[in-house]
Parts: sequence; structure tokens; C-alpha cells
Amino acid sequence: MLLLLTRSLCGLATSSIRIRHHHLPAIPPKPTHTSRGPGRISMSSSATAASFPPPQLKAAAEEVASLLKARGETVCVAETAAGGLISSALLATPGASKIYRGGLTLYTLESRIAFAGWQQRDIDEYDGPTPTLVEGLARNVRDKLKATYCIGESGTAGPTASGDKPNRQPSYVALAVASQDDSASKDLNTGLGNDRQANMVAFAVEALHLARDFIEGKSNEGKL
Repeated sequence: MLLLLTRSLCGLATSSIRIRHHHLPAIPPKPTHTSRGPGRISMSSSATAASFPPPQLKAAAEEVASLLKARGETVCVAETAAGGLISSALLATPGASKIYRGGLTLYTLESRIAFAGWQQRDIDEYDGPTPTLVEGLARNVRDKLKATYCIGESGTAGPTASGDKPNRQPSYVALAVASQDDSASKDLNTGLGNDRQANMVAFAVEALHLARDFIEGKSNEGKL
């Protein structure tokens, strides 16, 4: 902005002085530094540990991871309604890279065509999750990822039903574990009604329990 000042000096002719005001750019605030270094978000490790995985899920994943490490074996995951919780719980265990080969969240029927060997007739004939269906998903994904075992899960988490049959009601889940030469499967109702988040966690816990029992059965084969 220009400001024009006029003044008389000792009876001399009036002179004009132009003063230019410069607007300096604002100085940005200095970055704050935490004990973890500049630009990093400080988060309490205890708060992080308390939030994920939930205690039951953490314990189930650690049991499976411990068995796999002891046997020098690996696992992969084909899950649907659990939404990745099985994989993330396994990956939260220390040394997960030694036992985890990968996982797929096959939530849509179309994703099963793309990644799990389904064909259009499988979608046309689909009538909800079943142990046989989930066992097929587990076998297909295990073959692709070359893991010792594949954990399979598909259920109805809620809050609404996806059909009239029992296997399409909230809290129903079908589970499977497949190895190269063997498999096991089951289905159950968590009893948690239409609580979507609670069902998702329960589906993951039950899937890991089935995997634990299956691997322990392998460990006990041939023992007197």
C-alpha cells in the first residue's frame, strides 16, 4: 500500500514522500518434535496394544503362530465376513513373516471368480456359506499361495439376514482348514445375534481355534 505524505520544510516548496509498506509472509510455526522424532505421530504403545487385536483374538493367533513356528510350517487365509481380521491377527504376532504366506478377503462373489477359482455357475447357484463351500475356498487359495495350511471362513455377520435359511442369519459362520492332503470344516452360530463387529471378531477367533486343533491333530499323528 502507498501512503502520500506532504509537508513544508523551512518555507521551501512542498515535497512529497512516498512510503511503501511491505507485507512480509507469515512465519510458519516450528514443527513440534516428539520423543519419536520430527513429523511422527506420538501414540502410547499401551493404547495401541489395548485396541488391537482384542484379547481373545490375540491369544488365538498366538497359539496358531507358535505351533507353526515350532513345526516350520506356513499358513494362508481365505476369509469373507471376518473382513481381514484373521490375517491381521496373525500378522500382529512377532515373527509373522516366517509363518504367513498371504491372505485374501473374498467378500464379494465376484472376487471369488477373480481370485478363488469360482465360475459364473457358482454364483448362480450360491445359497449362502456352507462348510463345503469354505473348504473349497481354502483348498484353492492354499494351492495358489503354496502354504502348508489355509484357513477358510465365510459367514453372515449381520446386522441383517441375507436370506431365510439358517446359514444366512446373523451370527452363522462356516469354517475350514485345508492342507495338501487333508481338511477339516465345521459351522456354528456365535450366539451374538446381529452385532456385526462382535460377530466378525468371533468368526476370526473360531477360525483360528479350528486351525489350532487341526495343526495339533497333525502334531499328534503317529503318537501313542
